[in-house]
Amino acid sequence: MCTDFVNLTAENLGNEHLCCIIRSKKPHQGIEAKRQWLSDRLKEGHVFRKLNVKDPVFIEYAPLETAWVPITGDNFYYLYCLWSSQKGKGYAKALMQYCLTDAKERGKSGICMLGSNKQKAWLSNQSFAKKFGFEVVDSTDNGYELLALSLDGTRPKFAENAKKQEIKSKELTIYYDMQCPFVYERIELIKQYCEMNDVPVSLIQVDTLQKAKELPCVFNNWGVFYKGNFKTVNLLDISYLERILKK
Repeated sequence: MCTDFVNLTAENLGNEHLCCIIRSKKPHQGIEAKRQWLSDRLKEGHVFRKLNVKDPVFIEYAPLETAWVPITGDNFYYLYCLWSSQKGKGYAKALMQYCLTDAKERGKSGICMLGSNKQKAWLSNQSFAKKFGFEVVDSTDNGYELLALSLDGTRPKFAENAKKQEIKSKELTIYYDMQCPFVYERIELIKQYCEMNDVPVSLIQVDTLQKAKELPCVFNNWGVFYKGNFKTVNLLDISYLERILKK
């Protein structure tokens, strides 16, 4: 098992690959948008730790107070993403253990993450997290859950606005930020589809911490509304988009 892990810093951010999209040798706008987003977040205690190989094996987390999610709580870490493409080698366990050790050493109250009563494709594996002691501490009416591993008995919770799950606009509305390298290409894909098919769409970039904390839905880096109702945190491809529009 390779044990060569590296944490992104202001000094190495420009040279390190960002794991999710690694096959493109040409400049990729999603990667550069993510790199710019990270350059500001690293100053706030954001951690991006990855295996030093050309594969997506990484963990990404941040202090909850500066995490771009509508979740409240004192002194927790928020786990954005934990992913390992190399199954069965213990990398995911090592990365989660690193986060837990970091939390303990810094006197954190615990770690939390977004989940759901049915695993979503764009969220970290919650059954894996539960093996470490994560448990459901809050939920929404439409099945999303907040999981937390508390180290001192306190619990974070969804902000009340995140449980609203409704907006006034009836048109397709997508809230997004650049935390994920795939977001840029999905936004461009949706723009093209909606223009070609005369579908009214509102694409709202979440570009400040305040906007993220005040969102009317659960959010990891993406949130979709249609006919005024929240639909998913999953990034959309065309087939998924068409299924939403038909409902």
